Amino acid sequence: MTKLIAAVGVASVLLTQAAQAQDSAPVTSDDEIVITGNAGTKTDTPLTEVPQPLTIIPAETYLSQGAINISDTVKYAAGVLANPYGRDTRVDGFNVRGINALQFRDGMRDIFSYYASISSDPYNFSRVEIVRGPASVLFGQGSIGGLVNLVSKTPEFRTGGELNLVYGSYDRKEVLGDANLALSDNLAVRTVARVRDADTYVDHVPDDRVMIAPSIRWQPTPDTDIVLTGLYQEDDTGSTSQFLPIVGTFRPNPANPAGRLDPYTFVGKAGWDRYAGRSLQGGGSILHHFSDQVRLSLKSRYIDSDLEYVTHYADSYTNPTNPFAVYGTNGRTIGLSADASDARMNVFSSDNNLQLKFGTGSNIEHTLLVGLDYSWNKVAKRYAATTREVVDLYDIDYDALATYEPTGPFTSESQKQLGVYVQDQVRLFDRASVIVGARRDHVTNSSGQTDNATTFRVGIIGEIGAGFSPFFSYTESFLPIAGRLTGPGGVPGNSFTPQTGTQYEAGVKWQPSPATLMTVTGFHIKEHNRVLYLANNVTSQSGELTTKGVEFEASHTLPGDFELLLNYGYSELESEVNTSLDYMPRHTASVWSTKTVQTSGDAQLRLGAGVVYSGKSKSTGPLDPYALDPTVTPGTLYTIVTPARTTVDALAEITWNKWRLSLNATNLFNKQAFASCLARGDCFIAAPRNVMATLGFRF
Repeated sequence: MTKLIAAVGVASVLLTQAAQAQDSAPVTSDDEIVITGNAGTKTDTPLTEVPQPLTIIPAETYLSQGAINISDTVKYAAGVLANPYGRDTRVDGFNVRGINALQFRDGMRDIFSYYASISSDPYNFSRVEIVRGPASVLFGQGSIGGLVNLVSKTPEFRTGGELNLVYGSYDRKEVLGDANLALSDNLAVRTVARVRDADTYVDHVPDDRVMIAPSIRWQPTPDTDIVLTGLYQEDDTGSTSQFLPIVGTFRPNPANPAGRLDPYTFVGKAGWDRYAGRSLQGGGSILHHFSDQVRLSLKSRYIDSDLEYVTHYADSYTNPTNPFAVYGTNGRTIGLSADASDARMNVFSSDNNLQLKFGTGSNIEHTLLVGLDYSWNKVAKRYAATTREVVDLYDIDYDALATYEPTGPFTSESQKQLGVYVQDQVRLFDRASVIVGARRDHVTNSSGQTDNATTFRVGIIGEIGAGFSPFFSYTESFLPIAGRLTGPGGVPGNSFTPQTGTQYEAGVKWQPSPATLMTVTGFHIKEHNRVLYLANNVTSQSGELTTKGVEFEASHTLPGDFELLLNYGYSELESEVNTSLDYMPRHTASVWSTKTVQTSGDAQLRLGAGVVYSGKSKSTGPLDPYALDPTVTPGTLYTIVTPARTTVDALAEITWNKWRLSLNATNLFNKQAFASCLARGDCFIAAPRNVMATLGFRF
């Protein structure tokens, strides 16, 4: 009933704005999207002048591909592995160049701890940007492999919008709306909303959401642009990742040869296991042009997040090669543990910079960016004490499972970061561009640990004719690590030093026409100061990780007519120890295409299809005393190989005047496959087929 009331309320707001907009020009799919800066440079720079691959994915593209979470939005990008553990209703996950990537929103990081916040909604963003490789010069502490930046929808000085009704697999029911109202020539408001009531392919795991994101834009003068944004989002879901043991799912169960677990088995207590949270966000930006040569940008955002996370998981880890043997001889019973926690996350972020344009010669133009950013985050958690229970995993008595609720005080950790950066983009003879940048960061946390880091970047790209632009770049990154080194017996030592990374990259971009862009690049990343967990509770920071690979990315887009995306990525990771990074596939590839044809009258038909390929992956683990694999000799390390998988997506859409009817299908042929199986003992199933029908009205 609550969601029904919310849906009615959202529809009322949107329809009210629609009524006010009836005499104004409607929003059309052919309207130009103006990019006022990108994550590669934080300036208005064409992609062919940026000496690194930068992928920009418009919302229309990823929604046409059937994206239902942020991870889905990047699955058709080169060098990116989306949903590495299968679809996860708790968090979004993606790997860029084989390494976990951080998520940013409007250029500022918004996730600082696992299981302390709910996932973002893809409908609330106008585009998604992917930066590959280290990016600390512009963004501070971050992933060595790259980052994903979400760009929020903000008001435009026009009136129009859309209202959509969705019904899909697993009884998915949704109302989505996006309404933009120009109150005057310099004042506009926008409301983006979603209300969802849905189940998932795992029993007793809902996927309910209420999201509303209002914003206002005011231009008091032609040179000043002020935007205020807000967000209220509430999720009621659980975990589609059930951490099922390898034995009985991916591998046979030796004590129960006929017993294969359903890969979508729910492990937990129905009605109690949950991942439920609320996020409040408020932000603002001011962009002021003092002249054509001087621009000031100020941005900030505050996040307040509350989360309840209660879940069960099987003990797949005590003896990964045969976990059932630890708890009996029938091949059915296994230990079941519960995690129950409450989390609160508060984040304040700001990014402020001054841009200066000037020349130092008749054919030398500079775009100088000087910036200062500051962030503060606090994450507080409390847990419930739990007791491991023994259950029949093939026939769980859900009613008999104990329940736990977190009590007592919260334990909190906080961190502050202050960074100063400078970047100079030099345009030479309107054919070559050089980027040079540096940054200094100061990071402190609540345990008294202090880290300072200086990072650099340099790159060059130049057009040599026929649309070809070769480039080369060198970039650096750092990531502070909380905690201390430990000696024999766990004796504490000095604080960890930040992980650092360096990347060399070379490639070529080819743009034979404005509608076509192709990029080929090769890269070599070296990561230092990785934490190694050794025997006798000893930790060391001597770890190094080398990542190298190549990427190919091509797009050909004729707005309103034809779209073709081709992508391939190869990443090879080498480390002196076996780490959780070993399971990433070396090969990923995808192709996506749509074609629009005019039918009778004012109707248009758009058809689309895509294929996503993820190569096989390996994970190496501990001793195999039970020798379940006859090719493995007991007393040696063993390897789990997750086979390659290929999935097909499809789109059929009819538009007629202001109406739209579309049908999306992901994993069209319902291929059952594992996203990844880890030698530590558990497997993660890839999402099965999902079909959604959408009826939309554009006003």
